[in-house]
Amino acid sequence: MTTPLDSGRYGTDEMRALFTDRARYQFFVTVEGALAEAQGRHGVLPAEAAEHIARQARDHVCDLDRIAEIEAMSRHELFAVVQEFAQACEPYGRYVHHGATSSDILDTTMALQLDAAIGILRTRLTALMAALRDRIAADGDQVMIGRTHGQHAQPITLGFKLAIALDQLTRCLVRLDGLRDRAVMGKVAGAVGSLGGLGPSGVPVQHEALERLGLPEPRICAQAVARDRYAEFVCWAALTAACLDNLATEIRNLQRTEIGELAESFAEGDQIGSSAMPHKRNPVRSERICSLARLLRSAVGPALENVVTWHERDLANSANERFTLPESCVLLDEMLTTATAVVRGLRVFPDRMAENLALSRNAHLSEAVLLALVAGGMDRLAGYRLLQEASSAAARDRRDLLAVLGEDPRVTAAVPASELTSLAKAAADVGACADLARETVSRAEAAMRNSGSGGRT
Repeated sequence: MTTPLDSGRYGTDEMRALFTDRARYQFFVTVEGALAEAQGRHGVLPAEAAEHIARQARDHVCDLDRIAEIEAMSRHELFAVVQEFAQACEPYGRYVHHGATSSDILDTTMALQLDAAIGILRTRLTALMAALRDRIAADGDQVMIGRTHGQHAQPITLGFKLAIALDQLTRCLVRLDGLRDRAVMGKVAGAVGSLGGLGPSGVPVQHEALERLGLPEPRICAQAVARDRYAEFVCWAALTAACLDNLATEIRNLQRTEIGELAESFAEGDQIGSSAMPHKRNPVRSERICSLARLLRSAVGPALENVVTWHERDLANSANERFTLPESCVLLDEMLTTATAVVRGLRVFPDRMAENLALSRNAHLSEAVLLALVAGGMDRLAGYRLLQEASSAAARDRRDLLAVLGEDPRVTAAVPASELTSLAKAAADVGACADLARETVSRAEAAMRNSGSGGRT
């Protein structure tokens, strides 16, 4: 049965191509070629054999049918690929995989895949950050009601709201740059990681082979690359997915009929909202992000379990990593691409923002009035209780809070009526929203400029 990932429904062609059987097997061959070339330079293999294997590795196209035949007999996938490649390297096929173990090839291949995947994810993440930056520049000054516990609180700007999401993603980008040096790690040290199978030149052979592949080498490693490295990557992917889930959930809520302040773009005349109700314009892309985030976060458990091994190597990690690592990359690729499209096409409705702001009938100014009362000499608790009473009366009678307060001599004795009126201006109580959004954009731009510029440690 074809899965949604196999069908191409999720993720870009670029990302999915990294994790096909053909790409994986070609990586196996690339690693074998780099190892043989390094072994030839250090006298582990005859020079002519090493040169022949390295040359074949550069041009070899894996025969997937032949590999499947060999695996059916051997029940060992890596052996099947090695055998198929070795047959293509005759008369030097016996030297293919010399002194190596399966983990050398499997884990170094995973390093090559993760390295490429992280590069793609960085590009996707910075594209989303740029989209948020541009949206803030275009619509950031729109005043809207802020909400806490799902209820009206105080006015904010749309730029401030989007800057909160941008700030989260900036941290995700910084984390990605830090973890790349730890999660991407090659290894060709042979059985148990002792380098014994490579002879006296084992250390320089591993160094040179990995250098040719553009990969770092571990200071010390057992037979398999330590899985805390992969676990950190999956945890990062899940955390980034949670941040995207947060952004998408906010857009979904603001697209609700009762709110209607933002909405995803909709291709009128082509797109279908509901198969039954023609009036529907559903936030399906934001909902997709939320749905896939739930799946991606479920990969964290197995990734953490895989950190535990029996002695120097076992295979308890192997089967589930065929799902968790590729799916984490593909799902996050899909989520980032989708989120960028949503933000780029986001529809903003200032009139609804103004209508919703007016719904509270200035109840959102209660803190501003409280501060003014305290400044006018009133005890804070007394002022708080007074405003509670006035807010309840205003809500019950569907009156403006400032009008109710203006009729209370206790209030006007501390705060002149003209000062109360000035508080009713829509933008009077958004605080430092504009400055905070601007500073957040500056930090994000700096992170995007610096991303990927550092070396490995």
